[in-house]
Amino acid sequence: MSTPFRQCAETIQRLSRAVEKLGTLVGVLRVEPLEGREWYDVLRQKLSPQLTDDAFLVVAVVGGTNIGKSVVFNHIAGTRASSISPLASGTKHPVCLVPAGFCDDHDLAAIFEGFRLDEWTRSDEAMQDDDEHRLFWKTSDETPDNLLVLDTPDIDSDALVNWYRADIIRRTADVLIAVLTQQKYNDAAVKQFFRKAAAEDKAVIVVFNQCELPEDEAYWPLWLATFADETKIVPEIVYVVPNDRRAAEANQLPFYERQWRNGSESTTASADDLEQNAARDLSADLSRLRFADIKLRSLRGSLNRLLDDDTGVRAYLREIEQRSSEFLATAKRLSLDSVVPVNNWPTIPNKLLVAEIRQWWRDTQTGWAHNVHAFYDTLGKGMLWPFRFAGRKLRGEQQPPLERYRELEWPTCLKVIEDVFQNLTWMSESGSGLMRPHLERILAGTSRRELLHELKRRHDAIELEEELHDVVLERMRAFQTNSPELYRFMRQLNNVSAAVRPVTSVVLFTMGWGPAGDVVAQYVAHAAAHAVVPIVADFAGGTAAAVAGESALSSVAGQSAGFLQAKFQELQTTFTARRAAWLADQCKELLLGTLPAEMQSAADIPRSDAFRDVAAIVDALEEQLAHSTKESLV
Repeated sequence: MSTPFRQCAETIQRLSRAVEKLGTLVGVLRVEPLEGREWYDVLRQKLSPQLTDDAFLVVAVVGGTNIGKSVVFNHIAGTRASSISPLASGTKHPVCLVPAGFCDDHDLAAIFEGFRLDEWTRSDEAMQDDDEHRLFWKTSDETPDNLLVLDTPDIDSDALVNWYRADIIRRTADVLIAVLTQQKYNDAAVKQFFRKAAAEDKAVIVVFNQCELPEDEAYWPLWLATFADETKIVPEIVYVVPNDRRAAEANQLPFYERQWRNGSESTTASADDLEQNAARDLSADLSRLRFADIKLRSLRGSLNRLLDDDTGVRAYLREIEQRSSEFLATAKRLSLDSVVPVNNWPTIPNKLLVAEIRQWWRDTQTGWAHNVHAFYDTLGKGMLWPFRFAGRKLRGEQQPPLERYRELEWPTCLKVIEDVFQNLTWMSESGSGLMRPHLERILAGTSRRELLHELKRRHDAIELEEELHDVVLERMRAFQTNSPELYRFMRQLNNVSAAVRPVTSVVLFTMGWGPAGDVVAQYVAHAAAHAVVPIVADFAGGTAAAVAGESALSSVAGQSAGFLQAKFQELQTTFTARRAAWLADQCKELLLGTLPAEMQSAADIPRSDAFRDVAAIVDALEEQLAHSTKESLV
């Protein structure tokens, strides 16, 4: 059956994996890395490796410079395991005694994550200077099966590497043996270390070493009271140890236990009492500690630090949300048309639209009407050729209309590019420091000249005729589908005009209009094209009126002229919008690149599965802790 302890352990493992996954997503937000955050180091160095069903205690001997930490460690080990030096700062790297067989069932590297583990073969190895964070270990038959015992570097050293190593040891240890002396109990660095330990609710055993007994019996309670007040540490056990170098080197120092709650309740002893008070076996005392309570206490302190609302994992989630909100605002601004303002785009000439509409209508004709109109269109072009030829001779060769339209577009393109650079520069200068590097990256990237060169190349390569054809095809098909009655009327009118078109053409030629009449007819057709009537060229000769009747034409005109005018304008608007959208897309691709997508991706992190998983697991962990008791967790 799953115990509350196992449930908590499983939740911690899930949280560790979820946090790592989330950490890979938030680089773009420029949040501080996970490494170095106290709650994350607690999760990685304490909770993940130690919150297991088969729990054990990590006991670390800690203290300031040259106060006999290694002496105390050797007494716990029952042998001279660690070198003893009369000089300060002897131990440079932590050393660990491991119970026999412990490594068969446990991953020592995971327990001491942050250190490189080396097997301990010589007692002086840990005294060598080395910037690499190393931990020396060896198996000891004398070490109790449920204890890992550590000797540690000085926690008040000037060496920064010692501070880092001390922090790892503090987070990893379940029990801290605080070795104090008259000179070191009030040291600032020592007190700072133990304040952090108190915040994590570590179990602390105080050993007052190098005491002059019985003289110091009246003073150590005062020293300890000052230390406790300054650090908020409440010792589990207090030992007083005499200053005896020979006994220390022989590993025969006596450890006298003292009862202490605060200075006023301290129990002192006379010289006679000291002789009668048998020395304690420190190793045996440690093995009889309230194992379950201390392990739970250590883990609860670490869990509370992990779940602290101001400094824990929830604060990390809030930081991500706050950073993401800044990216969301920028993503919205980049998606607005105001960033790429495409205004005053030139309108396609009417005659180009009319010609394309007429061509679409011809393409939709079938049967004899198609043949008649095709024949007379060809005939008309042949009759008009001399006039067009004469016009070209008089005016010279004219640039194709679509190419003239292309030249009209380019100044607008240049104006848009200039406006985009101005907008991005303003956003960079007025935006937050978080956004500025991303905007400066694109502003300092491809030069404006290179950008314009590539844009000009793409603009020249556009097939405007295909663009126009696609727009007319799309909108005329929509007209055919959405206005079927009007479309059928136009089709019938077209068929009627095809039937009488030969008569009309003969009459016009006989009246002397001939080719000129066709010119007039085409002029009228262009003027009438605002009504999208593709056969109005025949209206010039009155053919449609003669066949359909004046009243019929008047009725249709009255009902649909405004509608058709709107449709023609819609064609112009659609084509203009399509061309403007092309330029906006080019700006986003050539200048903005992937920036809008990156901004949106960063803005979406609080809604990602990884973020939701971390938040949900934290909720579950808090609920498990709220419904558990000390007895049920172990």
